[in-house]
Amino acid sequence: MFDALTVHDTLAVIWFLFAWIGFNLLVDISPLHKKTLSHAMDVHRRQWMVAMAHREVRIMDTAIIAGLQQGTAFFASTSLLAIGGSFALLDSPDTIQRVAGDLSIPVEMSRTLWEIKVLGLMMILAYAFFKFGWAYRLFNYASIIMGSVPERGTLPQEQVDDAAARAADLNVLAGRHFNRGQRAFFFAIAFLGWFAGPFIFSLTTLAVLLVLLRRQFTSRARTAALSGQNLMSPPARSSGE
Repeated sequence: MFDALTVHDTLAVIWFLFAWIGFNLLVDISPLHKKTLSHAMDVHRRQWMVAMAHREVRIMDTAIIAGLQQGTAFFASTSLLAIGGSFALLDSPDTIQRVAGDLSIPVEMSRTLWEIKVLGLMMILAYAFFKFGWAYRLFNYASIIMGSVPERGTLPQEQVDDAAARAADLNVLAGRHFNRGQRAFFFAIAFLGWFAGPFIFSLTTLAVLLVLLRRQFTSRARTAALSGQNLMSPPARSSGE
């Protein structure tokens, strides 16, 4: 089956995987991750839980977590719809090539290569679905832990802070899985370039990578998030999946 891949196709796929995996490692694990927008928002999530622990009325906090869950559910359902659309693509290479020809888009390939590309796209979308599904579940867990955080003064402050820290850990972990799901969506857009050939595939991968790097390291959103970190944050706690 993979004999249909040319050398250029193979190199383009290797570049795509290197860009995607490398970006995840850069943003999540490398020493530079503390300079990213994602890390800044993790700090704000922890500050949010600290502030919530000092509030008697927490309607605003429950509304925020409900909004996060709804957004995650939307992306999860969108992933399933996209996977269903990909199944339809498996049986329509001739139609796609005819439409692409009318639009002067260079989509010329064997049926085997077409199936490889569609299956690859489906795998990316399936990965995104699992990430969004797990993030939704983690936001649900976080909301339960948030509900268990006692009001200030009802228990020793150390117990209140510990409960808020547990809620923060789950909130941060849910946000990380949600971010990985969104990155899969972005790189799925880059993957679509392969349908126009390996050269276009390489260019779309580079374009998506540059956009994501800019958002994480030089965007105005990052500047705004960093400028708001004027509170003392609790020490980071290790979170496993």
